[in-house]
Amino acid sequence: MKTIHFDTIIIGAGISGISAAHYMQTDCPHKTYTILEARKNIGGTWDLFRYPGIRSDSDMYTFGFAFKPWTNPKAIAPREDIIAYLDETVKEEGIDKHIRFQHKLISASWSSETAIWSLAVMTPDSADAQLYTCSFLSLCTGYYSYEKGYTPVFAGYNDFKGPIIHPQKWDETLDYTGKKIVVIGSGATAVTMIPVLAQKAEHVTMLQRSPTYVVALPDVDKTAVWLNKKLPPKTAYKINRFRMILYQRFSYAFSRRFPGTMKKTLRKAMEGRMGDGFDIDKHFTPTYNPWDQRLCVAPNGDLFKAIKNKKTNVVTDHIEKFTANGIQLVSGDFIAADIIVTATGLNVQFFNNVPILVDGEKVDFSKKVVYKGVMVEGVPNMTFASGYTNASWTLKCEMTSRYTCRIINYMAKHGYKQCMPVQNDPDLVVKPFLDFNPGYVLRVLDKLPKMGNKKPWKIEQNYFYDKKMFEKSALDDGILLYS
Repeated sequence: MKTIHFDTIIIGAGISGISAAHYMQTDCPHKTYTILEARKNIGGTWDLFRYPGIRSDSDMYTFGFAFKPWTNPKAIAPREDIIAYLDETVKEEGIDKHIRFQHKLISASWSSETAIWSLAVMTPDSADAQLYTCSFLSLCTGYYSYEKGYTPVFAGYNDFKGPIIHPQKWDETLDYTGKKIVVIGSGATAVTMIPVLAQKAEHVTMLQRSPTYVVALPDVDKTAVWLNKKLPPKTAYKINRFRMILYQRFSYAFSRRFPGTMKKTLRKAMEGRMGDGFDIDKHFTPTYNPWDQRLCVAPNGDLFKAIKNKKTNVVTDHIEKFTANGIQLVSGDFIAADIIVTATGLNVQFFNNVPILVDGEKVDFSKKVVYKGVMVEGVPNMTFASGYTNASWTLKCEMTSRYTCRIINYMAKHGYKQCMPVQNDPDLVVKPFLDFNPGYVLRVLDKLPKMGNKKPWKIEQNYFYDKKMFEKSALDDGILLYS
C-alpha cells in the first residue's frame, strides 16, 4: 500500500478546516499539510443543508474569518452568500489546491515509537482504504452526524400519507406550493425555515412541545454598512467584528447575571411585535433562563410577521400520533397536514465516531478530560476544533487554529516529536463537557469527554478568556508534556 505523508493533516473542509489551513500557511509555512474532506465540496454544514431559507444564526462579522473581511451588507446571511464567501477564500488563499475531496477518514492510529499518525482513508479511486500518515492531526469535523438528523419515534409515523422530511435531508424537488405544512420543532432550524415556507405554502403550523426564546434582529447592520463606506474594508471589518464580539459577550453575561431582567426585556420586545391577543406566555416564554440554550434569531422579525399575517400559527402541545392526514395532539386538537417537517434536531457525534487509537488501544473519550478545550489528555499531537455555545462558532475555531500552529512551531524549535496533555491533579473535579442543556446535547452528554473545574481543564465559553489563554499562555506549563 502506498503511504502518503504530510506534516499536518486536517480533517474537514468546513469553516474550521479552512481556518486551520489558512493559519498553517501563514504561521507554519515550512510545514506541509493537506485537508481530507469526505464530501465533494467545501463548506461542511453549508454544503450539507439545503432546506428553504437556510442562513446564519450568528452575525457574519464574527462568523466570518478574521483574515477575510465580510463586505456583504447582510449581517445575517443566506447559505448561498456564505458558500460564495468560503469559495472565494479558499481560491484566494490557494487552499483549494490542498483539499482532497471524497477522502473519508475511517480510523486514526498513533504510534509513540515512530511519533506518527496513521490514517485509514477511503478514496474515490480505490475500493480499499489508503494509508495517510502525519506528524500532527487537526480534527475539524464539526459536532454532528452528517448521515441523518435526529427524529423521535412518533406513533403512527407510517400512517401519514404525505411526505415526512427532516431538514438535514431536504428534497429540493419537493413542491410545497399551496400545501398545509406542519413543522415539528422550535429551534433555529424551525425558526429559519417557517417564514420562507409560508411564502408559498397555504399555511404553516409550528408545532412545539415547549417554547424557545426568539429575538428579532435586522439582517442588515446599518452601522456596519456606514463604516464600510467610510473606511478601508479591513479597518471597517475589524471594528465591526469587535463590536459584535462585545455585543455577544455583553448580552450573554447580562443574561446570566440578570436572567429575570433579560426575560422581561425579551418579553417586552415580543409584546411590541405580537400585540394583544397572542399568548406570549404559552408560545414564546420558555421555562429555562436565557442562554441555558441558544437564543434563536428572526431576521427583521420574519417569523412574527408570518404569524401576524395568518400564514403561520404556533401550537404548543404534545403529539399523540400521526394519522393519514395530519397530527393528533394529546390535548384532543388535530392539525391537518399535507407535509410534515421534523425539525427535531441533530445527532451529536464526537469526531464523527471515527475510532482513534493510541499505541494500539482505542481511546474512550467519555473517560477523558479536555485540555484548554482543544486537546484530549493522553492523546498526542492532536487538536480539535469546537466553537462556542454562546457566540459564533468561528471565533474559537480560529484561535484553536493559531494555537495548533504555536504548538507545532514550539516543537520544531526545540526538536520535539510529540506532545501530550497529562492530567495528574488529584484534586481536579470532573464536570460535563458542556454547561448547556438543549436536547441534542443532553442526549449524548455521557458519551462526550469531560472538563475540569479549573484551568487549563475548564472550558469558559468566553472569547476574551480564551484569546489570552491561546495567545499568551506558556506552552511549557508542565501539563502539556513534550518528548
